[in-house]
Amino acid sequence: MSVFWNKRTVNLVPYVPGEQPKDRKFIKLNTNENPYPPSPKVIEAVTQVLGERLRLYPDPLCTEFREAVAAAYGVMPGQVFPGNGSDEVLGFAFGAFFENAAGTDSDNTHAHNAILFPDITYSFYPVYAELWGIPYKTIPVGKDFSINPDDYSDNNGGIVLPNPNAPTGRDLPSSDLLALARRLEQHNRVLIIDEAYAAFGAESLVPFIAEHPNLLTVHTLSKSASLAGLRVGFAIGNEQLIEGLFRVRDSFNSYTMDILALAGGKAAVLDKTYYDEINQKVTATRDRTAGALRAMGFTVLPSKANFLFISPPEISGQALFQSLRDRGILVRHFNKPRIADYLRVSMGTGEDMDTFLAACKEIIGL
Repeated sequence: MSVFWNKRTVNLVPYVPGEQPKDRKFIKLNTNENPYPPSPKVIEAVTQVLGERLRLYPDPLCTEFREAVAAAYGVMPGQVFPGNGSDEVLGFAFGAFFENAAGTDSDNTHAHNAILFPDITYSFYPVYAELWGIPYKTIPVGKDFSINPDDYSDNNGGIVLPNPNAPTGRDLPSSDLLALARRLEQHNRVLIIDEAYAAFGAESLVPFIAEHPNLLTVHTLSKSASLAGLRVGFAIGNEQLIEGLFRVRDSFNSYTMDILALAGGKAAVLDKTYYDEINQKVTATRDRTAGALRAMGFTVLPSKANFLFISPPEISGQALFQSLRDRGILVRHFNKPRIADYLRVSMGTGEDMDTFLAACKEIIGL
């Protein structure tokens, strides 16, 4: 802590990302990265822009990338907002659509209304809220870690839901989410659906954007497109929502996507055939791994993501986490109430998961 920090900095509790080891080779199953390489078309596109063009600023409107996303998702370019990963897009969305505690409108409709999100979910959401000074309320998930949309019916300043949820992997049908969107629209509130993992089996709400002007979906190419190292994200929504995001972005930095990310991102969203193939491998591996773990006595939540949320028999989650790490396998452990005995396990290649399963079997003594 420094005497030069302001009160906001002092009070922040930053998000802690998963471990990225540098001094030892691990099987990395802890940060939801895709185990397969990017499309060859992505590598070619990024290579082509290396060189002289690096001295120039990128297109601030990200026109070609937005056109590619629009073509891939069946929307208009004006309904696409680009960003440096979905984390940045979410951060801008919190600032653009949710009122802080001091905010007032002429009719005072937005003041002091807390936004809602689950108590067990992506741990960046409370960080964004604290950063922007937005009041929030967490809604408990069920005993089975499911989200009940009826729990979100109270008056609020907006709702953020990941579908599927992280770290649990559970999803909701579009009918439940669209009912929430309709309810919020009556009060001029925004529903943000974080679709970071939707490519692995959940139903996307992008087809319903035109019907719901208050609906914003947020996407990343880190997981489904194997581009975690390039940092490419985007949002899809009504043109007025997109304009709001640009207003916030351009109050920070008009060049949030560099030319490498723009080129690689464009190539990735247009190569559906390649990514459908590798992500089908990921989901098949997920389902096979879930079955094997259940046969060993593990609790395994149903998942529509590229990870599993599991609890071991007989031993604690912390003990399994450490035993796996000692064997060169990294998974994610959240030492928090209700989930301290669970681990989030990203899907690796088939060989990676065979090694993981063998280690689990040895650790629990089967």
